[in-house]
Amino acid sequence: MRILFTGPASAGHIFPMIPTAQALRAAGHEILFGASKPLDTVRSAGFPIVEVGDGRTVREVFEEFSGGRLRYVAPDLTQDQILDNAARAFALASRSTADDLLSVAGDWGADMIVHDSFQAAASLVAAKFKIPSVVQNFGVTSGLAMIARMAPHFADLYEAHGLAGPAPATAVNLVPASLGGDPDGLRMRYVPYNGGGVVPAALLRRGARPRVAVTLGTVLTEMDGVNAIVRLIEAAAAVDAEFLLAVGDADLAPLGTLPDKVRPLPWVPLAELLTTADALIHHGGSGTMLTAVQAGLPQLFLPQGADHFANAAALTASGAALSSASDAVDTALLTRLITDPALREGAARLRAENAALPTPAALVPALEALATA
Repeated sequence: MRILFTGPASAGHIFPMIPTAQALRAAGHEILFGASKPLDTVRSAGFPIVEVGDGRTVREVFEEFSGGRLRYVAPDLTQDQILDNAARAFALASRSTADDLLSVAGDWGADMIVHDSFQAAASLVAAKFKIPSVVQNFGVTSGLAMIARMAPHFADLYEAHGLAGPAPATAVNLVPASLGGDPDGLRMRYVPYNGGGVVPAALLRRGARPRVAVTLGTVLTEMDGVNAIVRLIEAAAAVDAEFLLAVGDADLAPLGTLPDKVRPLPWVPLAELLTTADALIHHGGSGTMLTAVQAGLPQLFLPQGADHFANAAALTASGAALSSASDAVDTALLTRLITDPALREGAARLRAENAALPTPAALVPALEALATA
Protein backbone atom coordinates (compact mmCIF):
# COMPACT_ATOMS: atom_id res chain seq x y z
CA MET A 1 0.00 0.00 0.00
CA ARG A 2 1.20 3.52 -0.79
CA ILE A 3 0.49 5.97 2.02
CA LEU A 4 0.91 9.72 1.64
CA PHE A 5 1.58 11.67 4.85
CA THR A 6 1.22 15.43 5.11
CA GLY A 7 0.88 18.21 7.65
CA PRO A 8 2.04 21.74 8.45
CA ALA A 9 5.82 21.98 8.61
CA SER A 10 6.31 22.29 12.35
CA ALA A 11 7.41 19.81 14.98
CA GLY A 12 4.12 19.93 16.88
CA HIS A 13 2.21 18.76 13.80
CA ILE A 14 4.75 16.48 12.10
CA PHE A 15 6.36 14.67 15.06
CA PRO A 16 3.16 12.89 16.24
CA MET A 17 2.82 11.27 12.80
CA ILE A 18 6.35 9.85 12.70
CA PRO A 19 5.74 6.73 14.87
CA THR A 20 2.66 5.92 12.75
CA ALA A 21 4.69 6.26 9.56
CA GLN A 22 7.51 4.15 11.02
CA ALA A 23 5.08 1.38 12.00
CA LEU A 24 3.47 1.31 8.55
CA ARG A 25 6.85 1.26 6.82
CA ALA A 26 8.03 -1.58 9.09
CA ALA A 27 4.91 -3.50 8.02
CA GLY A 28 6.00 -3.26 4.39
CA HIS A 29 4.05 -0.23 3.15
CA GLU A 30 5.54 2.59 1.06
CA ILE A 31 5.60 6.00 2.78
CA LEU A 32 5.94 9.42 1.17
CA PHE A 33 5.66 12.80 2.88
CA GLY A 34 4.24 15.81 1.09
CA ALA A 35 5.74 18.72 3.01
CA SER A 36 6.24 22.44 2.68
CA LYS A 37 9.30 24.36 3.83
CA PRO A 38 11.17 24.02 6.10
CA LEU A 39 11.77 20.36 5.26
CA ASP A 40 14.27 19.53 8.01
CA THR A 41 11.57 18.36 10.43
CA VAL A 42 10.61 15.51 8.09
CA ARG A 43 14.04 14.93 6.55
CA SER A 44 15.58 14.16 9.95
CA ALA A 45 13.08 11.31 10.41
CA GLY A 46 14.46 9.51 7.38
CA PHE A 47 11.44 9.53 5.05
CA PRO A 48 11.30 10.49 1.38
CA ILE A 49 9.76 13.91 0.80
CA VAL A 50 8.11 15.73 -2.06
CA GLU A 51 8.03 19.47 -1.53
CA VAL A 52 4.60 21.07 -1.88
CA GLY A 53 3.48 24.68 -1.70
CA ASP A 54 4.87 27.94 -2.98
CA GLY A 55 8.08 27.99 -0.99
CA ARG A 56 6.74 30.03 1.91
CA THR A 57 6.86 28.73 5.47
CA VAL A 58 3.78 28.56 7.67
CA ARG A 59 5.09 31.51 9.65
CA GLU A 60 5.46 33.64 6.53
CA VAL A 61 1.86 32.88 5.57
CA PHE A 62 0.68 33.69 9.08
CA GLU A 63 2.48 37.03 9.01
CA GLU A 64 0.63 37.86 5.81
CA PHE A 65 -2.66 36.72 7.37
CA SER A 66 -2.12 38.91 10.43
CA GLY A 67 -0.94 41.96 8.51
CA GLY A 68 2.43 41.78 10.21
CA ARG A 69 0.87 41.65 13.68
CA LEU A 70 1.49 37.96 14.29
CA ARG A 71 1.13 36.88 17.90
CA TYR A 72 1.20 33.56 19.69
CA VAL A 73 0.43 34.50 23.28
CA ALA A 74 -3.33 35.08 23.54
CA PRO A 75 -4.57 35.17 27.14
CA ASP A 76 -7.46 37.47 26.15
CA LEU A 77 -9.05 34.92 23.79
CA THR A 78 -11.12 31.84 24.58
CA GLN A 79 -9.89 28.46 23.40
CA ASP A 80 -12.72 28.43 20.86
CA GLN A 81 -11.69 31.81 19.45
CA ILE A 82 -8.07 30.66 19.21
CA LEU A 83 -9.11 27.55 17.26
CA ASP A 84 -11.30 29.60 14.90
CA ASN A 85 -8.37 31.92 14.18
CA ALA A 86 -6.12 28.90 13.65
CA ALA A 87 -8.62 27.38 11.20
CA ARG A 88 -8.56 30.51 9.04
CA ALA A 89 -4.78 30.87 9.17
CA PHE A 90 -3.95 27.22 8.50
CA ALA A 91 -6.53 27.05 5.69
CA LEU A 92 -4.71 29.95 4.06
CA ALA A 93 -1.38 28.17 4.53
CA SER A 94 -2.86 24.98 3.04
CA ARG A 95 -4.15 26.62 -0.15
CA SER A 96 -0.75 26.80 -1.82
CA THR A 97 -0.20 23.07 -1.24
CA ALA A 98 -3.49 21.86 -2.76
CA ASP A 99 -2.46 21.56 -6.44
CA ASP A 100 0.86 19.96 -5.55
CA LEU A 101 -0.69 17.43 -3.19
CA LEU A 102 -3.29 16.52 -5.80
CA SER A 103 -0.54 15.94 -8.36
CA VAL A 104 1.58 13.92 -5.94
CA ALA A 105 -1.31 11.71 -4.86
CA GLY A 106 -2.34 11.08 -8.46
CA ASP A 107 1.12 10.59 -9.96
CA TRP A 108 2.36 8.38 -7.12
CA GLY A 109 -0.90 6.44 -6.84
CA ALA A 110 -1.60 7.00 -3.14
CA ASP A 111 -3.89 4.41 -1.56
CA MET A 112 -4.41 6.39 1.65
CA ILE A 113 -3.60 9.82 3.05
CA VAL A 114 -2.62 10.28 6.69
CA HIS A 115 -2.63 13.90 7.72
CA ASP A 116 -2.64 16.45 10.45
CA SER A 117 -6.03 18.08 11.00
CA PHE A 118 -4.59 21.53 10.19
CA GLN A 119 -3.68 20.52 6.61
CA ALA A 120 -6.93 21.40 4.81
CA ALA A 121 -5.72 20.26 1.40
CA ALA A 122 -5.43 16.65 2.59
CA SER A 123 -9.20 16.30 2.91
CA LEU A 124 -9.57 17.66 -0.62
CA VAL A 125 -7.12 15.05 -1.93
CA ALA A 126 -8.97 12.21 -0.20
CA ALA A 127 -12.31 13.37 -1.59
CA LYS A 128 -10.92 13.82 -5.11
CA PHE A 129 -9.32 10.37 -5.35
CA LYS A 130 -11.81 8.57 -3.08
CA ILE A 131 -9.06 7.20 -0.85
CA PRO A 132 -9.21 6.77 2.94
CA SER A 133 -8.52 9.90 4.95
CA VAL A 134 -6.87 9.32 8.33
CA VAL A 135 -6.51 12.37 10.54
CA GLN A 136 -3.68 12.00 13.02
CA ASN A 137 -4.72 13.89 16.13
CA PHE A 138 -1.93 15.38 18.24
CA GLY A 139 -3.61 16.17 21.57
CA VAL A 140 -6.89 16.40 23.43
CA THR A 141 -8.74 18.53 20.87
CA SER A 142 -10.86 17.00 18.09
CA GLY A 143 -9.20 16.66 14.70
CA LEU A 144 -12.55 16.05 13.00
CA ALA A 145 -13.90 19.28 14.49
CA MET A 146 -10.90 21.19 13.13
CA ILE A 147 -11.48 19.75 9.64
CA ALA A 148 -15.06 21.02 9.87
CA ARG A 149 -13.85 24.46 11.01
CA MET A 150 -11.49 24.71 8.04
CA ALA A 151 -13.89 23.45 5.37
CA PRO A 152 -15.74 26.78 4.81
CA HIS A 153 -12.38 28.45 4.10
CA PHE A 154 -11.74 25.84 1.38
CA ALA A 155 -15.26 25.87 -0.11
CA ASP A 156 -14.20 27.45 -3.42
CA LEU A 157 -11.54 24.77 -3.99
CA TYR A 158 -14.02 21.97 -3.31
CA GLU A 159 -16.45 23.57 -5.74
CA ALA A 160 -13.75 23.96 -8.39
CA HIS A 161 -13.11 20.20 -8.24
CA GLY A 162 -16.80 19.30 -8.24
CA LEU A 163 -16.75 18.14 -4.63
CA ALA A 164 -19.30 18.77 -1.90
CA GLY A 165 -16.74 19.02 0.88
CA PRO A 166 -14.11 17.11 2.86
CA ALA A 167 -13.90 13.36 2.60
CA PRO A 168 -15.13 11.38 5.61
CA ALA A 169 -12.16 10.82 7.89
CA THR A 170 -11.09 8.32 10.52
CA ALA A 171 -9.39 9.92 13.51
CA VAL A 172 -6.41 8.38 15.28
CA ASN A 173 -6.25 9.60 18.86
CA LEU A 174 -2.98 9.71 20.81
CA VAL A 175 -4.67 10.25 24.18
CA PRO A 176 -6.64 7.96 26.49
CA ALA A 177 -10.40 8.40 26.32
CA SER A 178 -10.32 10.15 29.71
CA LEU A 179 -8.43 13.08 28.14
CA GLY A 180 -10.57 13.66 25.05
CA GLY A 181 -9.91 13.38 21.33
CA ASP A 182 -12.52 12.11 18.86
CA PRO A 183 -14.80 9.63 20.67
CA ASP A 184 -15.42 7.41 17.63
CA GLY A 185 -11.82 7.39 16.45
CA LEU A 186 -9.11 4.78 16.82
CA ARG A 187 -6.80 5.09 19.81
CA MET A 188 -3.08 4.52 19.84
CA ARG A 189 -0.45 4.69 22.56
CA TYR A 190 1.52 7.92 22.55
CA VAL A 191 5.10 7.03 21.66
CA PRO A 192 7.34 10.10 21.87
CA TYR A 193 9.30 11.13 18.83
CA ASN A 194 11.50 14.18 19.44
CA GLY A 195 14.10 13.74 16.73
CA GLY A 196 17.71 12.83 17.36
CA GLY A 197 20.05 14.68 19.67
CA VAL A 198 22.94 14.34 22.07
CA VAL A 199 21.99 13.49 25.66
CA PRO A 200 24.52 14.60 28.30
CA ALA A 201 25.62 11.46 30.17
CA ALA A 202 24.90 13.12 33.53
CA LEU A 203 21.19 13.24 32.65
CA LEU A 204 21.00 9.45 32.49
CA ARG A 205 21.24 9.15 36.27
CA ARG A 206 19.03 10.73 38.91
CA GLY A 207 20.17 13.84 40.72
CA ALA A 208 20.72 14.28 44.45
CA ARG A 209 17.69 16.58 44.64
CA PRO A 210 14.31 16.49 42.89
CA ARG A 211 14.77 17.40 39.24
CA VAL A 212 12.28 19.62 37.40
CA ALA A 213 12.49 20.03 33.64
CA VAL A 214 11.36 23.35 32.17
CA THR A 215 10.62 23.77 28.47
CA LEU A 216 8.63 26.05 26.17
CA GLY A 217 8.46 23.92 23.03
CA THR A 218 9.65 24.88 19.57
CA VAL A 219 7.35 27.77 18.60
CA LEU A 220 6.83 29.87 21.73
CA THR A 221 10.51 30.65 22.24
CA GLU A 222 10.74 31.79 18.63
CA MET A 223 7.70 34.05 19.00
CA ASP A 224 7.96 35.28 22.58
CA GLY A 225 11.34 34.24 23.90
CA VAL A 226 11.46 33.13 27.54
CA ASN A 227 9.06 35.75 28.91
CA ALA A 228 6.70 33.04 30.15
CA ILE A 229 9.19 31.80 32.77
CA VAL A 230 10.68 35.01 34.20
CA ARG A 231 8.66 34.75 37.41
CA LEU A 232 9.24 31.00 37.61
CA ILE A 233 13.01 31.41 37.60
CA GLU A 234 12.78 33.96 40.39
CA ALA A 235 10.64 31.61 42.49
CA ALA A 236 12.89 28.62 41.80
CA ALA A 237 15.71 30.14 43.86
CA ALA A 238 13.90 29.23 47.10
CA VAL A 239 12.86 25.67 46.11
CA ASP A 240 14.84 22.59 47.11
CA ALA A 241 15.16 21.18 43.60
CA GLU A 242 17.28 21.29 40.46
CA PHE A 243 15.64 23.03 37.50
CA LEU A 244 16.76 21.96 34.05
CA LEU A 245 16.10 24.77 31.59
CA ALA A 246 15.54 23.19 28.17
CA VAL A 247 14.76 26.10 25.86
CA GLY A 248 17.32 25.44 23.15
CA ASP A 249 19.23 28.48 21.96
CA ALA A 250 16.67 31.03 23.19
CA ASP A 251 18.06 34.29 24.57
CA LEU A 252 18.15 33.96 28.37
CA ALA A 253 18.86 37.66 29.03
CA PRO A 254 15.28 38.39 30.23
CA LEU A 255 15.85 35.90 33.07
CA GLY A 256 18.72 37.88 34.55
CA THR A 257 21.34 36.05 36.61
CA LEU A 258 20.22 32.45 36.93
CA PRO A 259 20.06 30.96 40.44
CA ASP A 260 22.54 28.16 41.12
CA LYS A 261 19.65 25.67 41.10
CA VAL A 262 18.75 26.52 37.50
CA ARG A 263 20.84 24.75 34.85
CA PRO A 264 20.46 25.74 31.18
CA LEU A 265 20.80 22.89 28.71
CA PRO A 266 21.49 22.60 25.00
CA TRP A 267 18.68 21.04 22.98
CA VAL A 268 18.00 17.52 24.32
CA PRO A 269 15.28 15.11 23.11
CA LEU A 270 12.51 15.67 25.63
CA ALA A 271 11.64 12.00 26.19
CA GLU A 272 15.21 11.30 27.29
CA LEU A 273 15.38 14.40 29.45
CA LEU A 274 12.29 13.26 31.36
CA THR A 275 13.54 9.76 32.16
CA THR A 276 15.30 11.02 35.30
CA ALA A 277 13.08 14.05 36.00
CA ASP A 278 10.51 14.30 38.78
CA ALA A 279 8.21 16.90 37.22
CA LEU A 280 7.79 19.04 34.11
CA ILE A 281 6.89 22.73 33.75
CA HIS A 282 5.87 23.86 30.28
CA HIS A 283 3.72 26.06 28.07
CA GLY A 284 1.05 23.45 27.36
CA GLY A 285 1.92 22.14 23.90
CA SER A 286 0.41 18.75 23.10
CA GLY A 287 3.65 16.93 22.31
CA THR A 288 5.31 18.23 25.47
CA MET A 289 2.27 17.31 27.57
CA LEU A 290 1.98 13.79 26.17
CA THR A 291 5.69 13.10 26.53
CA ALA A 292 5.27 13.83 30.24
CA VAL A 293 2.14 11.63 30.34
CA GLN A 294 4.15 8.79 28.84
CA ALA A 295 6.86 9.38 31.47
CA GLY A 296 4.32 9.48 34.31
CA LEU A 297 5.33 12.93 35.57
CA PRO A 298 3.30 15.62 37.36
CA GLN A 299 3.05 18.75 35.23
CA LEU A 300 2.68 22.49 35.73
CA PHE A 301 1.08 24.28 32.77
CA LEU A 302 1.77 27.92 31.96
CA PRO A 303 -0.67 28.16 29.00
CA GLN A 304 -0.01 30.88 26.44
CA GLY A 305 -2.09 30.22 23.28
CA ALA A 306 -2.72 27.56 20.60
CA ASP A 307 -4.33 24.50 22.28
CA HIS A 308 -2.60 25.11 25.60
CA PHE A 309 -5.74 26.01 27.54
CA ALA A 310 -7.61 22.89 26.42
CA ASN A 311 -4.62 20.73 27.31
CA ALA A 312 -4.27 22.36 30.72
CA ALA A 313 -7.97 21.88 31.47
CA ALA A 314 -7.85 18.18 30.55
CA LEU A 315 -4.74 17.42 32.59
CA THR A 316 -5.76 19.38 35.67
CA ALA A 317 -9.15 17.61 35.61
CA SER A 318 -7.30 14.28 35.58
CA GLY A 319 -5.51 15.17 38.81
CA ALA A 320 -2.07 14.90 37.18
CA ALA A 321 -1.26 18.58 36.72
CA LEU A 322 -1.47 22.14 37.96
CA SER A 323 -2.01 25.26 35.86
CA SER A 324 -1.06 28.87 36.48
CA ALA A 325 -0.67 32.23 34.80
CA SER A 326 3.02 32.90 34.21
CA ASP A 327 3.13 35.88 36.55
CA ALA A 328 1.41 33.97 39.38
CA VAL A 329 4.04 31.26 39.84
CA ASP A 330 5.48 31.24 43.34
CA THR A 331 7.58 29.05 45.60
CA ALA A 332 4.55 27.36 47.17
CA LEU A 333 3.23 26.28 43.76
CA LEU A 334 6.60 24.85 42.72
CA THR A 335 6.97 23.03 46.02
CA ARG A 336 3.51 21.50 45.62
CA LEU A 337 4.39 20.30 42.12
CA ILE A 338 7.30 18.34 43.55
CA THR A 339 5.80 17.09 46.81
CA ASP A 340 2.04 16.56 46.33
CA PRO A 341 1.43 12.77 46.27
CA ALA A 342 -1.98 13.25 44.62
CA LEU A 343 -0.32 14.75 41.55
CA ARG A 344 2.09 11.83 41.30
CA GLU A 345 -0.75 9.33 41.68
CA GLY A 346 -2.72 11.11 38.93
CA ALA A 347 0.32 11.06 36.64
CA ALA A 348 0.81 7.33 37.30
CA ARG A 349 -2.82 6.64 36.37
CA LEU A 350 -2.45 8.48 33.06
CA ARG A 351 0.79 6.68 32.31
CA ALA A 352 -0.97 3.35 32.83
CA GLU A 353 -3.90 4.42 30.61
CA ASN A 354 -1.50 5.40 27.84
CA ALA A 355 0.47 2.15 28.16
CA ALA A 356 -2.76 0.13 27.87
CA LEU A 357 -3.47 1.52 24.38
CA PRO A 358 -2.31 -0.32 21.23
CA THR A 359 1.19 0.51 20.02
CA PRO A 360 1.56 2.08 16.56
CA ALA A 361 2.57 -1.36 15.27
CA ALA A 362 -0.54 -2.96 16.78
CA LEU A 363 -2.75 -0.38 15.08
CA VAL A 364 -1.43 -1.14 11.59
CA PRO A 365 -4.08 -3.84 10.81
CA ALA A 366 -6.86 -1.36 11.61
CA LEU A 367 -5.35 1.16 9.21
CA GLU A 368 -4.89 -1.50 6.53
CA ALA A 369 -8.55 -2.45 6.90
CA LEU A 370 -9.57 1.11 5.99
CA ALA A 371 -8.01 0.71 2.56
CA THR A 372 -9.76 -2.59 1.85
CA ALA A 373 -13.17 -1.63 3.21
